[in-house]
Amino acid sequence: MRKIVFHLNNLEQGGSERVVTNLAGRFAAEGYEVIVATEEKAENEFALDSRVRREIIGLKKEDEGKGRLTKVYLREKYLREFVKRENPDVLIPFAHKADYRALQAVRGTNIPVVVAIRTYPARHYNTRLDKILIRRLFPRAAGGVYQTAQQRDYFKPYLQEGTRIILNPVNPKYVGVPKPEHREKIVIQHARLVDFKNQPLLVDAFMKVHERHPDWRLEIWGGDSRDGTKEILENKIASYHAESFVRLCGPSDELEKIIPHAGVYAFSSEWEGLPNSLIEAMALGMPIVATDCPCGGPAEIIENGVNGLLIPMKNPDAMADAVCGLIEDREKAERLGMEARKIVERCGEDVIYRQWKEYLEGVCSRAGRN
Repeated sequence: MRKIVFHLNNLEQGGSERVVTNLAGRFAAEGYEVIVATEEKAENEFALDSRVRREIIGLKKEDEGKGRLTKVYLREKYLREFVKRENPDVLIPFAHKADYRALQAVRGTNIPVVVAIRTYPARHYNTRLDKILIRRLFPRAAGGVYQTAQQRDYFKPYLQEGTRIILNPVNPKYVGVPKPEHREKIVIQHARLVDFKNQPLLVDAFMKVHERHPDWRLEIWGGDSRDGTKEILENKIASYHAESFVRLCGPSDELEKIIPHAGVYAFSSEWEGLPNSLIEAMALGMPIVATDCPCGGPAEIIENGVNGLLIPMKNPDAMADAVCGLIEDREKAERLGMEARKIVERCGEDVIYRQWKEYLEGVCSRAGRN
């Protein structure tokens, strides 16, 4: 029985954390020994399968007053002690700094590290220190898993050979949901309120939509990231006097019941890794308008004009025109939505699990972990 360790900062609800939670549960259900080793435990986390072991390996209480460099050293030290004790067959870091910690921690062992890139590298791996660490550490990796080709190409030539592009698994609750008999006159989005999602642009665009279609309204579902985006949105909505037809609806655990009743799904991000929200909307059969943002996540899953519409980012006029086009041509909208459902063939939970299993088994075998 192989032992797999996933390493990340915490399991607070977000895209990477959702994927780790899903994969850890699937591998554990198939008989693997799975450990999720995190730096800390956050307040609002995804729940792990009971067969998955959770280990907190971050800084201790007595480390709180120590300097920044000392804390960096201690985080690496604690991870190194953990992996030497557990001796996993593969270690998979799922976060920026976790990548570097993991590659340092396995020095002198034959434990393979598979780096999982989950964000826009040109934004998060772009400092002088990043460039030094990537050049020094990434060649040590036994492999890498990307979500998009743009992510993969960023790390060339330091992490290229033996890597794979594997999409995110869609939550099964979004699969097989029947199309409602009647769609409501709603443009919808579900995502946490955070700056790079650029929901203020969506509000600006919708005001142009509302001029042409005053009986439609906008709903944005998602929790507050506390980065000021919610306040910006509230002020913008108030300045437009749009409170009666633009709503910030907050988070919900029943979005699979809410989203399909809307008429159009609008995605406005300036950058992403591979957005789970977009995959979920496609699985639900939504007619979608999405920004063609880096690092290529929307373009990885949407073929423009076939299963959704791709538009330039930071362009409220393009967003408004595309949304209005789907409002005015409902036959086209529903045709795009039907094609969008086929994303399950690429992102179904079983499909993604098999790809990860095949890839990790190959990495372990090449590393002599038999």
